[in-house]
Amino acid sequence: MTQYQRLVLASRPRGEVQESDFRMETVAVPELRDGEVLVRNHYLSLDPYMRGRMSAAKSYAASQALDETMIGGTAGQVVASRHPRFVEGDFVAGMLGWAEMGVADGGQLRKVDTSQIPLSAYLGAVGMPGMTAWFGMNQILQAKAGETVCVSAASGAVGSAVGQLAKLRGCRAVGVAGGKEKCDYVVKELGFDACVDYKAGNLEADLAAAAPNGIDAIFENVGGAVFDAALARTNAFARVALCGLIAGYNGQELPIRNARLLLLNRITLRGFIVTEHMEFWPQGLAELGQLVAQGKLKYRETVAQGLASAPQAFKGLLQGHNFGKQLVKLI
Repeated sequence: MTQYQRLVLASRPRGEVQESDFRMETVAVPELRDGEVLVRNHYLSLDPYMRGRMSAAKSYAASQALDETMIGGTAGQVVASRHPRFVEGDFVAGMLGWAEMGVADGGQLRKVDTSQIPLSAYLGAVGMPGMTAWFGMNQILQAKAGETVCVSAASGAVGSAVGQLAKLRGCRAVGVAGGKEKCDYVVKELGFDACVDYKAGNLEADLAAAAPNGIDAIFENVGGAVFDAALARTNAFARVALCGLIAGYNGQELPIRNARLLLLNRITLRGFIVTEHMEFWPQGLAELGQLVAQGKLKYRETVAQGLASAPQAFKGLLQGHNFGKQLVKLI
């Protein structure tokens, strides 16, 4: 291949993301310099954090530049290498963005073993989403056996891992998800003790029934009414791992009506960005990989086909249309 396609951010979204905010381009495959690796991407990861990067507002990371390849995690195969650690045919995970191919410094790539773990899993359960769940559980929530852990977006890539890790610790795992199908999956396939359908219209009452002894730890991905309902059920000295606020990613307000409980229940709340804690990744990924290989950590994927499908799939992700990890298959 002498050319490949990529998607660039053409304009900053106002409100909901539109397909017109992206532009497909055909670019030449560059020549490699010493230390660089050329990768043919097989899978592209779509994740909620990307919505924040599309904004020009100040945040924890630099905004996505206009007219440049949209940021994103990728998993693929080495096509050519001028780095001593990689050879043609190696499978790797990296951040090569919304593109069919990409060049990266070898130090920015992670060689992965596909003999027991599928390549796509390195963008999900054994990748950034899995690490997000692992870090939140182990470094922030530190839930003990017998405690109740509540996780929003429970059928998603991060939430599904949180609940399973909680069960492995001997906790009661309570999920919140949108729709009966997702809740059935969370309970019947992933082994959560209960799952509340926030679309059913009885969020507070259903959550009270699902967590009769209160909530000791909240892994929050959504914010808004879902977070408020969980706060209302907290026990004294509850912990909150604040991972995402997807309910406000299109600019919606996120009032916390039960904020007084942060004080009354002496709650510890910590927001975190998992890529700021890379020192934990070797341990976390090793543990997650072992759990996946042993069948103790299950996952599900929603796969869109072809690079051109990425904008619509991303829009669907933010609207909760995906089931489990949202991927784009590029080859």
